[in-house]
Amino acid sequence: MSFFLALAKAFLVGGLICVIGQILIDRTALTPGRILVLFVVCGVALGALGLYEPLANWAGEGASIPLTGFGYHLAKETAKAVDESGLWGAIEAPFSAAGVGTLAAILSALVVSLFARSKDK
Repeated sequence: MSFFLALAKAFLVGGLICVIGQILIDRTALTPGRILVLFVVCGVALGALGLYEPLANWAGEGASIPLTGFGYHLAKETAKAVDESGLWGAIEAPFSAAGVGTLAAILSALVVSLFARSKDK
């Protein structure tokens, strides 16, 4: 039963983040790119205020996978690297923390490109 509860929490939080994004797309003049950047910055800000970690612990992957979670994890890893390595950690950490996500995106795009062809609109 705990698996289904965790699944429901993740779906609820991840879904709410997506609903907020859809409302911003529908009701504002913000471009999708700006909304994505806004979500990353919100994740960083909520993490700095100590509000995102309890949400991530409660919702699990529902809070970790969206872009707000990416911003939170990026800032968290950067802060840890600064504590360990000083200024060099601030330069190095974003690349190593974002590396796994970037690699996953590149490999996913490669696999999709093998089966799909782009078309002009």
